[in-house]
Amino acid sequence: MTRARQPEKHYSYTAYADPAMAQSFERKRFGGPIGEYVAKTQARVLANMVGRIKDRPILDVGTGTGRAAILMARGGARVTAVDASEQMLEAARRRAKDEGLFIKFVRGDAHALQFQAREFDVAICLRVLMHAPDWQTCLSELCRVADRLVIFDYPSARSVALFESATRRAAHTLGARTEAYRVLSDGAIRAALKASNFQVRSVHRQFVMPMQFHRLIGSRRFTTWSEDVLDRMGLLKLFGSPVTVVAERCGP
Repeated sequence: MTRARQPEKHYSYTAYADPAMAQSFERKRFGGPIGEYVAKTQARVLANMVGRIKDRPILDVGTGTGRAAILMARGGARVTAVDASEQMLEAARRRAKDEGLFIKFVRGDAHALQFQAREFDVAICLRVLMHAPDWQTCLSELCRVADRLVIFDYPSARSVALFESATRRAAHTLGARTEAYRVLSDGAIRAALKASNFQVRSVHRQFVMPMQFHRLIGSRRFTTWSEDVLDRMGLLKLFGSPVTVVAERCGP
């Protein structure tokens, strides 16, 4: 199933199997002015990257509480959503039901997707590669089941996320309960895509300064102003993170 062979012991499985995590995930990730800003930006970027949504078969891998899946279903897509955590899926099902949307929710593992090759027009995968035991296998699976596009994100190794990641991984090694995520380089991403006959079509980089810093300030006006200044200085293109990528199939 994965190279780790004991996925149930990896924090990316145990943390999201916690009912309390499922209940609080949306509030922690997308609550407050900065969380709302991140959510709106994510929705806009996804819509732009997917293009036409209506009637397209779209897969959302690592759906969590269903945010991307619900966005696609609102646009009329035929959505299948996968997650390893039944607790997260329950929260996603409730949200979809509340909106009157039909989404096929399936419990499954991003390392071994139970779908046919090229079964979906688009495969979406957000906040998964940074946590997965084997990110290359996950990305390969996304490319296998996607006929045209894969859309995913990752923290850049060329950003301040590098230092937070190193701190968290060290704390995790010492026994602390923390999400010890990884950062990834643009080169490693492009090489993994090339191995699956995909190539990067476009990228979106979100912040130069750490997201936690923006949350601490808690001002959307400050965030948009400061990040715009850094963008005009050319720093966003160099150091922006997280990076959202849309890649397209370039071979059989």
